[in-house]
Amino acid sequence: MDKFIHLKVKRQDNPDAAPRWEEFRVPYKPNMNVVSVLMEIRKNPVNAKGEKTNPVVWECNCLEEVCGACTMLIDKVPRQACSALIDKIYEKNGFGALIQLEPLTKFPVIRDLMIDRALMFDNLKKVKAWVNVDGSFAIGRGPRFPERTHRWAYIISRCMTCGCCMEACPNVNKKSEFIGPSAIAQVRLFNAHPIGEMHKEDRLDALIHKGGIQECGNSQNCRKVCPKEIPLTTHIAAMNKETVKYAIKRWLNS
Repeated sequence: MDKFIHLKVKRQDNPDAAPRWEEFRVPYKPNMNVVSVLMEIRKNPVNAKGEKTNPVVWECNCLEEVCGACTMLIDKVPRQACSALIDKIYEKNGFGALIQLEPLTKFPVIRDLMIDRALMFDNLKKVKAWVNVDGSFAIGRGPRFPERTHRWAYIISRCMTCGCCMEACPNVNKKSEFIGPSAIAQVRLFNAHPIGEMHKEDRLDALIHKGGIQECGNSQNCRKVCPKEIPLTTHIAAMNKETVKYAIKRWLNS
């Protein structure tokens, strides 16, 4: 008897179109992930009713949980489609259980499961999440992180701007300009950098203005869904302490 994967996909033809649901049945093979199932649909775009349809649109690049592009809601949980193994899903929900795919809700939909993550990159610009290097000439090796700092800074550097933390955070919504957990953690990373530290106050200044760290409600959701297991709430707490010290210092000097 043939085995099938039953998929329910939330589709949207363009940013202004009304969303709709469409179901698919894909022949089961061991060791498939959600991306490989979507690829099977692309090869033969026929829905569960046997009707010809357009291939499902989604985004992916690395296929190894590095780029963050294939983030989507899989059974209501934000995660990467490349690392979402069908067999693991069935271990939890039972073989043949309906698998539901939706685009992230905190970002504009481009089409189907493909969303626009520009908001996250704009937030990184707000907090100057980079190390300034003046000139293109060779300046040799830069100063190194102290080892005790490097241990936690490296974990933050694994962030792939995937959007999982933004999706899970209740304070990221249409009524708020909150920059989100990942941008706050990046401030700590670049303020700890021996060269990036020179612009430390610029980043702290961005965090104390509208949409900054004061809008975090400490729900802890970001830490739970981070695919890289970055302890985001730990870094938010550290930056909360730093911004308070900076704000008091600025007030005393005004």
